[in-house]
Amino acid sequence: MGHLDHATFGWLTPVLSYAMACIGAALGLRCTVRALESTGRSRRNWLITAASAIGTGIWTMHFVAMLGFGVTGTDIRYNVPLTILSLVVAMAVVGAGVFAVGYSRDRVRALLLGGLTTGLGVASMHYLGMAALRLHGEVTYDPLLVALSVAIAVVAATAALWAALNIKSAVAVALASLVMGAAVSSMHYTGMLAVRVNVEPSGGSLPGATAMQFIFPLAVGLGSYLFLTSAFVALTPTARERADYASAERITEPVTEPATAPSPTPSTP
Repeated sequence: MGHLDHATFGWLTPVLSYAMACIGAALGLRCTVRALESTGRSRRNWLITAASAIGTGIWTMHFVAMLGFGVTGTDIRYNVPLTILSLVVAMAVVGAGVFAVGYSRDRVRALLLGGLTTGLGVASMHYLGMAALRLHGEVTYDPLLVALSVAIAVVAATAALWAALNIKSAVAVALASLVMGAAVSSMHYTGMLAVRVNVEPSGGSLPGATAMQFIFPLAVGLGSYLFLTSAFVALTPTARERADYASAERITEPVTEPATAPSPTPSTP
């Protein structure tokens, strides 16, 4: 069995991947809060942004962490279509959970159903991304650790949706995103501890792209998306702020006296 190294670059990839998960969670929570304060098309657009932020953050966390993954005795390649499919799955299932919370009138049912759906989707994204691995050998998993990682994913997703419904202040969102980032990272590394690789040395070339050829540029691009979207959300006033601005403008508007008709002058006989 090949020796697995989950941090070939030291603490760089674990810390950076955790940061990506936190940023995606914080941005997704803020967008969900904005959505719940809005109606119509505005609510839909905020929910789409929230789903893309959380899904992108989770996916980026996974593959940034995978940049530090190595197996003694074999190179590693990634199947490009499967890797992209894992990103689509991440955003789609998170979107289903976020929209369930954003539009359902029964919040408790939406929370439980959305948390289960999103958690299973996050776990599917993780193991679909692992299925994209190409190496000289056979990859197997410890069933108990796999089940534990799925349970962590469901709990983390439910907690994220609960936070979206109940947390409003920026400080509380920041603290919740740190907890969510830790939960997502725990799910990832629990799943990685379940991995077993039986290396079969071979001189043949592996299909697919290396991490630096494909994963790294895509992760940088998605990370840039998270940062730019975070700046946009931070600069966009909330519904309450817009109402306060409008109220302040009404107060400061000068009051104009209504024009009065001149009184008629008495005529002299």
